[in-house]
Amino acid sequence: MPIKIYNTLTREKETFKPIEEGNVRMYVCGPTVYNYIHIGNARPAIVFDSVRRYLEYSGYDVDYVLNFTDVDDKIIKAAKEAGENVPEVADRYIDAYLEDVEALGVKKATHNPRVVETMDDIIRFIEGLVDKGFAYAVDGDVYFKPRAFDGYGKLSHQSIEELRSGARIQIGEKKEDPLDFALWKKAKEDEIAWDSPWGEGRPGWHIECSAMAKKYLGETIDIHAGGQDLAFPHHENEIAQSEAMNEQPFANYWMHNGYINIDNEKMSKSLGNFVLTRELIEQHDPEVIRFFMLSVHYRHPINFTHELLEGAKNSLDRIRTAYSNLEHRKASSMNLADNEAQWLEKVEELKAQFAREMDDDFNTANAISVLFELAKEANVYLQEDQTVTGVIEAFQVAIEELLEILGITLSEEEALLDEQIEALIKERNEARKERNFARADEIRDALKGKGILLEDTPQGVRWKRG
Repeated sequence: MPIKIYNTLTREKETFKPIEEGNVRMYVCGPTVYNYIHIGNARPAIVFDSVRRYLEYSGYDVDYVLNFTDVDDKIIKAAKEAGENVPEVADRYIDAYLEDVEALGVKKATHNPRVVETMDDIIRFIEGLVDKGFAYAVDGDVYFKPRAFDGYGKLSHQSIEELRSGARIQIGEKKEDPLDFALWKKAKEDEIAWDSPWGEGRPGWHIECSAMAKKYLGETIDIHAGGQDLAFPHHENEIAQSEAMNEQPFANYWMHNGYINIDNEKMSKSLGNFVLTRELIEQHDPEVIRFFMLSVHYRHPINFTHELLEGAKNSLDRIRTAYSNLEHRKASSMNLADNEAQWLEKVEELKAQFAREMDDDFNTANAISVLFELAKEANVYLQEDQTVTGVIEAFQVAIEELLEILGITLSEEEALLDEQIEALIKERNEARKERNFARADEIRDALKGKGILLEDTPQGVRWKRG
């Protein structure tokens, strides 16, 4: 089954066909680095990392670019308030972003371009737009003319007049039309600035992504992604700039993830319901946070509460416990059995079903349901009087493989903990044989205190995380 992607540009699911066979060029809009990221920033990082992982699982090489906006009004303001320069503030929060998303299981991008490192490319891009008549300079500023670009509004599905009705000219702006937007901003006193053909200044927000995408991925890319809030005006303006300059489509597929609500209200600073990612990581297992984010389809809004996050922990623990139960039973399994083929076929069917769900616009919510079914079938299998090593390993490999696509791993640290638990269980069994019931009870209570529950069965002692 081919991969299908919901394309914001056409508002339809389309069969994915990359420009270059076997290779995917993917650009994701990253953060403006003036503070620590909130969970709204964490969602696209997790979502599009999972898209990347599934594309790689499907056999594609993914050239993955995520940019940093490291020059911006908000960064300049934060630097002044902190008594620092702009690069110092940007460097600190870029490091913090990378630390946070790494904790959430996000793979390193192929490239993380920054505005300050792409300035020559940005200036050349603006010069090209001026030369082509799509932009004009006035008193040190440079503006793009959306009316000069046929098709402006096609991503947001609005006409030029609908967009014009909401546009305004701010005090100090000298643009010809309220719709025009800044490509280059004249330097203000005591602000960071670069030399340009129009005088000292810095880029507008939208132009940086057009220049970076072209530099690292080419004039036409496969997938451009970001949060729903970026579709207009940011991505709309990127399309206009890039297609005006390059005279060909900018991106073939546009993907946007939904908003995050906090207790059923949209997250915002004004409402005081702002949740920083690193604070959440300190309070909860980062893999549970990631699992929670993927438990809802990426295009849908997701409601965050600590209770729902606790529910995600319990759900993920069901899968982890099934894996641990398999590991425990492996030692007493045999090598051959009459029903081996039947169970191996069941495992392959569930893996195929997982792939079908991911092929359908990366539906991680439904894919997680398949993982639950895989865990359930594993537990059913363990009720058999005699189990087979090959089947147990097939279940384990499938769980590992599918969790890896979601960016969740059964870490070496967890495996070490499993070994410690097994050693304590073995010691408890010996204590019981020697009728040292006090020591046996002491071990059971100690494990219970660590959230490990023991169950005595005819096949031996099982344990699970409570």
